[in-house]
Amino acid sequence: MVRRATLLEKKKCPKHVAIILDGNGRWAKKRGHVRTYGHKFGAANVRNIVMAAGEMGIEVITLYAFSTENWKRPNTEVQFLMKLFNNYLMNELRALVNDNVQLHIVGDISALSESLQQNIKDCEEETRENTGVILNIAINYGGRQEILQAVQSIASEVENGVLSAKQIDLDTIRSHLYPSSSDDVDLMIRTGGESRISNFLLWQISYGELYFTPTLWPDFTVEDFKAAIIWFSNRERRYGGLVEEINQ
Repeated sequence: MVRRATLLEKKKCPKHVAIILDGNGRWAKKRGHVRTYGHKFGAANVRNIVMAAGEMGIEVITLYAFSTENWKRPNTEVQFLMKLFNNYLMNELRALVNDNVQLHIVGDISALSESLQQNIKDCEEETRENTGVILNIAINYGGRQEILQAVQSIASEVENGVLSAKQIDLDTIRSHLYPSSSDDVDLMIRTGGESRISNFLLWQISYGELYFTPTLWPDFTVEDFKAAIIWFSNRERRYGGLVEEINQ
């Protein structure tokens, strides 16, 4: 008799989980508040999910906090978000160290204020030796922009004779992506009810499982997160091949 082997039997936990934190503004409007009110509550929810990820054995969690397209939002909202990022880094640093979390910011931070850039560097340095879950926060990040800068960097190396065109392979491109964001994503979660990836980790999610939930980010609980992980554990990840068959 031949039967299919499912991941439910193997109980696999994803190594790298990426989350698009969507729904903060709508969450606030439903409660009669301005959009920035929702961003504040959304930021407070981050620690709950990161701690749960570490307890579940997830090694890397990448959060989409601010995209390259988000600069198009009203200036008051953008300025609030920048202040929120700064305050989060300053207020959460000691907790991150104590919780053994290693923090990285992925994206083009050159467009950020000098004070925010310095806080980013300080937090990354302070948590560099931590061995727990790796927390990537994507700020001023765009998947196309990440690939573009990788291609430009490789082209420069070819032009300068450091690398030949024939030497370029997938590992070459991967090594030129933003530090800490190059690991393949196993599971991408998007809260807020939209079913798109919004230019997030385009290279890394090529074989990732996509999980969309209508729950708005501030309402996304640890139990909701666990439900997404259980859903992932039941997926058959074939990477273009056939479902594994086991003879009994």
